Amino acid sequence: MERRAHGRLHPPLQGEGRTAEGSPGWGDGDAAYVEALSPPPGPLARADLPPPGGGGGRVRGDGATLEEVKRTFAANRAVGRVCLAVAATPSGTRRTTTREDGSLRVRFPNACAGGPEAVLVNTAGGIAGGDRFAVDLALDAGAQLTVTTAAAEKIYRSLGPDACLDVCATLKDGAELTWLPQETILFDRARLARTITIALARSAKLLLVETIVFGRSAMGETVRAGSVIDRWRVRRDGRLIFAENFRLDGPVTDRLKEAAVAGGCTAIGTVLMVPGDDVAVAAVRTAYAQLRG
Repeated sequence: MERRAHGRLHPPLQGEGRTAEGSPGWGDGDAAYVEALSPPPGPLARADLPPPGGGGGRVRGDGATLEEVKRTFAANRAVGRVCLAVAATPSGTRRTTTREDGSLRVRFPNACAGGPEAVLVNTAGGIAGGDRFAVDLALDAGAQLTVTTAAAEKIYRSLGPDACLDVCATLKDGAELTWLPQETILFDRARLARTITIALARSAKLLLVETIVFGRSAMGETVRAGSVIDRWRVRRDGRLIFAENFRLDGPVTDRLKEAAVAGGCTAIGTVLMVPGDDVAVAAVRTAYAQLRG
């Protein structure tokens, strides 16, 4: 019943998505936790349950204790990295380096106007506490690249550690990067720590869009508690031009209701353009009144 893919121990799939921390089908109790990892041949008997006080009683006939199962699960975290370098050629932007590690992949379905489109794919089926993912991009002079994701990334409930995402990009003169991933969806009690670090040459251009959604409202989900730490640093010609630290933890729903945080909304988004374009900003603000969601 165990599924191992790219160095990670996966619980059995249920319905359309994998049974993961905080996702549909995941129980709150330790019994459900153990069943998801390796269901015993029959219903759990009282003798199979750990004794009161957390003494780590046996949960399987092979002698594994609850604490041993937890340690095994904790050691099987998803780790993934994509390293991608592109360069400008007479026939357009071409890849010079593509490296994939762990459960993170990159695909190139088609070429956008002026440059290729890179689609990031997380084969782990979501991100849970303790997972670590990284994306490293290098754009040579004059290269153009659009980066997106195959689906909205889901950050599931954590049993303690943060899920870590690190994005790093270096753009040389005349390079253009468009970063347009689908939204990041946080489940109740998710913990996310993300850093975005970008170094631009003087004439490089950047369009970066990121959206965080707190629970799927259409599914009746509410993020009662959790943690989000988001750290952005953008430098141009070695000089810091944009820095943002965002931290939201504890009673997330209550914090989102505050006027200075989200004013009762359940999603936040950031659009960053370098260099600044006042005409484009005015157009976005004009169109904002037409947006629904």
